[in-house]
Amino acid sequence: MSEHALLDSLYRNESGRILATLIRLLGDFDLAEEAMHDAFSAALMQWPRDGVPENPRSWLVSTGRFKAIDALRRRARFEAMELAAHTDDVPAHDDEIEDDRLRLIFVCCHPALAPEARVALTLREVCGLTTEEIARAFLTTAPTLAQRIVRAKSKIRDAKLPYQVPSQAELPERLGAVLHVVYLVFNEGYFATSGATVTRADLSSEAIRLGRLLHDLLPEPEVIGLLALMLLQESRRAARTSAAGDVILLEHQDRALWNRDQIEEGIALVERALSTRRFGAYTLQGAIAAVHAEAKTAAETDWAQIVALYNALLRIEPSPVVELNRAAAVAMHEGPEAGLRLIDEILARGELGAYHLAHSARADLLRRLGRIAEAREAYEKALALAEQEPTKKFLADRLSKIASSGD
Repeated sequence: MSEHALLDSLYRNESGRILATLIRLLGDFDLAEEAMHDAFSAALMQWPRDGVPENPRSWLVSTGRFKAIDALRRRARFEAMELAAHTDDVPAHDDEIEDDRLRLIFVCCHPALAPEARVALTLREVCGLTTEEIARAFLTTAPTLAQRIVRAKSKIRDAKLPYQVPSQAELPERLGAVLHVVYLVFNEGYFATSGATVTRADLSSEAIRLGRLLHDLLPEPEVIGLLALMLLQESRRAARTSAAGDVILLEHQDRALWNRDQIEEGIALVERALSTRRFGAYTLQGAIAAVHAEAKTAAETDWAQIVALYNALLRIEPSPVVELNRAAAVAMHEGPEAGLRLIDEILARGELGAYHLAHSARADLLRRLGRIAEAREAYEKALALAEQEPTKKFLADRLSKIASSGD
């Protein structure tokens, strides 16, 4: 592998970890980001000439740190006493750098920050999502998200929030925001909000890695449940798209392509979380995914059990999206008329009107009921709202087929 190719790979796969360590060492988010980019630029010049160092990641961390110090000195605002407290401990081994990402998650999710700022900052700084991607996840604008992130960084700096994993006593109250962040990262990887591909393996893999770190740190039921949910959903990745990248719905997937190791691990984790009787929303979602995973064919899916699990989930965490998912399960269990009635009730309340999956689900039920004109209108609404290219293609294909069938 050439030095350029190696650096490209390091940037794609390791820049998040390098940034986390530089933030700990330098005590400033913006300074750390600048330092990381300076380090990669230096490597691009030096490695082809001098060779690749024995530990490339540690080299980039050390180089970034020293370049940041030099830059501060040149700007005549270097505070030696304060910065020294952050820069004495440059990690020499990868395991030490790994810990920094967990520290960074918890400082980004500090209770001193507003809840929406915690999630946005972690998604941006820890996981590398763009401001636009995060804005779509929060159904807000990119400038609003950018301001939120800037304010959160300033709060961390001005309040000198500690860059450390909380104590055991503090951990439970800090865990909810962290789990929510990991969940959102996985969702963006499992079903990308936009772009040319259905999934982003880098994000879902990162979320699972973070879930494992949290599980090792605090094996609470909901941590176990979230890890189970992610593994079970991820197990279907290879079957979710065709060779051409087209969307394949769950009922049509080749289940031989599902990852059995991830399914076995996920089911075992679900059973462990449920056995505590202290489970919450993530565990129930994991249990729903486990029912799907246990069915050898789509026809053998236990829809009655899935509806019951959604009923329990709605009691714990009521939301229109959960209602929509329950409606789809009811349609499979009781028939399309029952499911359509529930979806129409959700949309009549003015909720999920801008959510393309609500209109897509409604269109499918109308199609199954033979109400072709209404189905065509619903598919058109879904297509207008969709942002992901494979989803647009899927909806356009459905629309084309239903149009050719006539009224």
